Amino acid sequence: MSSFASDEQFVGLIRQEQTGTSLQDQVSRLFEEARDDVYRYLLTLGLYPPQAQEAAQEVFLRLYATQRKGEEIQNPRAWIFRVAHNLGLKIRARQHSEEPFNPDVATPSTTQAKTPESQLLERERMTRFHAAVQGLSEQQRRCLFLRMEGLRYPEIGVTLGISASAVGEFLRRAMVRLKKVRDE
Repeated sequence: MSSFASDEQFVGLIRQEQTGTSLQDQVSRLFEEARDDVYRYLLTLGLYPPQAQEAAQEVFLRLYATQRKGEEIQNPRAWIFRVAHNLGLKIRARQHSEEPFNPDVATPSTTQAKTPESQLLERERMTRFHAAVQGLSEQQRRCLFLRMEGLRYPEIGVTLGISASAVGEFLRRAMVRLKKVRDE
């Protein structure tokens, strides 16, 4: 009987080891697919780049630890953004100041081939657009940024703790406001 018990334990250990490797592969694959999206989202919350990079890694470490405990996550992408959102807000609360928008940094390098006049117009357009985005409510901005990262309304709702219909309304209002700026 003791041989049977040790065989069962051995098979259980092998299965656990196989599951751990599979879990590590799953988290690694998800990390490769979503890390840039999570990083950009954390930047939109106002984190400095080094903090956003560290927080993005922390999110995936938490995913691995949570799944290793055996907790089932129905929608890993939505879960990742929810954790990133909460962690980003905590980190941002500890920050003392936020850097103001710098249109020179946000302007793509491809504009160098354009004329100085077109560069100026493009910079002014980007400044107006950025000001319009900053003029949106916090919820509208968060919904907009998560939608830009490819999350669907229900996933955004889960991430922010609001209903999918509220997400739709926030996005509609944000788009109306941004279209006004575009058409000016």
